[in-house]
Amino acid sequence: MKESITFLTKRIENNLTKDVINLTEAIQDSDLELTVGPEKEREITLELVRVTEAAALRASRWMGRGNKERADKAAVDAMRGMLDYVNIDGTVVIGEGEKDKAPMLYIGEKVGNRCSGAVKVDIAVDPLDGTTLTAMGLPNAISVIAIGDKGSLMKVPCFYMEKLAYGPELKGFMDINTSISTNIKIAAAKLGCEIGDIIVIILDRPRHKKIIEDVRKVGARIRLISDGDVAGVLCTAIEDFDAHLYAGIGGSPEAVLSAAGLKCLGGEIQTKFWIQNEEEKRKVMEAGYTDLEEVFFTEDLAKGTGIIFSATGVTGGYLLSGVKYTKNKAITHSIVMRARTSTVRYVKAIHNLEKKTVPSRDKNKEVGIRDTGDIS
Repeated sequence: MKESITFLTKRIENNLTKDVINLTEAIQDSDLELTVGPEKEREITLELVRVTEAAALRASRWMGRGNKERADKAAVDAMRGMLDYVNIDGTVVIGEGEKDKAPMLYIGEKVGNRCSGAVKVDIAVDPLDGTTLTAMGLPNAISVIAIGDKGSLMKVPCFYMEKLAYGPELKGFMDINTSISTNIKIAAAKLGCEIGDIIVIILDRPRHKKIIEDVRKVGARIRLISDGDVAGVLCTAIEDFDAHLYAGIGGSPEAVLSAAGLKCLGGEIQTKFWIQNEEEKRKVMEAGYTDLEEVFFTEDLAKGTGIIFSATGVTGGYLLSGVKYTKNKAITHSIVMRARTSTVRYVKAIHNLEKKTVPSRDKNKEVGIRDTGDIS
């Protein structure tokens, strides 16, 4: 414990200096164009809930039916269609893939109604974070979107990243380059609890065998999740959940979306590129990242205070309840947050299935929630 307390003391001494440097660099960053502003944020915030609600409603019709591709297509189609109604001039920077590999919500696609006066924003989306979870009827699938000022969301040039995430009380004290056991000891000291009280969320993957062993060896507890790491990350920063750290390797798009959510919650994520092959290494180098060991923090992934985050539950889970159907109604549960004010809203919506429709971009018309017709 003496080792962890000494390490913790050093972190405290350096913490304020780091925060000042990071804030100064963010303000001076010429790539960040302040385009949203408080008034526009208020207009857009609840509209984004409607976007994730639509995706969740359509995807939920495929819950447990064993077809993750159809579930994902339904979510993408609904989210893309609903974005046409939002008064933004948006560019997708984190999406479903490159233009030639994704018919909608591809990287670089322009979305929103793009009318006169529409605010220019960057957009990160995951219409269905947890495609396999949905197909198998398992918990924790959500629909997610984040927007911010132009240049605010990092364009990650590789598929996976190492991640370490945690809530506001641990901000400035964790270190992704330090062993997980040391981070756990520091977390326990900072939170004033026993090591055995700490819970670490980890994706259940063979690549995480050593992390899992190290967490167990130090005496902390583990919550393994099969998929859906955006929800897993956010749970570390919400007081109602008994999770303290998220650790391991996961998707890069999810890292940016998680950073956007944590920005609103006051938590923090640290990430590093996890490069799998020479092709990915080449892309990273061409994108200007010459230091392959560089650590990216929340502010690097989601810059500024103009970040807005929305998610709606598809299947029930730790973060949000899933879509529930009754005779003629569907009930959705969403979370929507703004970084500027740190406002967190939970939205329960009751949708009348006899009247409710959502726009299908693929069919170019409004469709009923229960319509699971072919999507090209």
